[in-house]
Amino acid sequence: MTYMEDAVTVADELRTTLTSIRPEEAEAFVKLIDEADEIFVNGAGRSGYMGRGFAMRLMHMGLKSYVVGDTVTPNIKAGDVLVVCSGSGETKSLVCNAEKAKSVGARIALVTINPESTIGRMADAAVEISAPSPKSAKQGQIHSIQPEGSLFEQSLLLFLDLSVIQLMKKHGQTTETMFGRHANLE
Repeated sequence: MTYMEDAVTVADELRTTLTSIRPEEAEAFVKLIDEADEIFVNGAGRSGYMGRGFAMRLMHMGLKSYVVGDTVTPNIKAGDVLVVCSGSGETKSLVCNAEKAKSVGARIALVTINPESTIGRMADAAVEISAPSPKSAKQGQIHSIQPEGSLFEQSLLLFLDLSVIQLMKKHGQTTETMFGRHANLE
């Protein structure tokens, strides 16, 4: 395949994953974020990087958002939401953090390939992204030309950006209002 053929295939794969997300799951996810006092984002590996971008956009909206593990992240409490970005929903450190969040009364929002996972069973809102991953029980059922969990990670980033768009509309935010909170020490 040529570069252009691969580009078209990857774009088609993303269109398929994003349009297969159940609207009611996406709406429940956005509602949970919107109702939160503070939002804590957690993920491992590349999924964690996608989550960091989401936390940044929430901050640009003026919301109190944090990345789990950063030195300036406060404690989670009742009224808060822990957003977990995990293809498998079984990553040990993320399971431990979800259990801790639940134990203090925080709610869990999960974006995953596997909503039946350990974290999925704890989640107040779970969004399923149908993408292949070596860590998923669905491996082999869904195909991608991309390596490992790339399709999930890309779809995760785009889903989180689409969630920001929904929150922006709900609160009358624009790129201009958000840019006023963009970092100026770069």
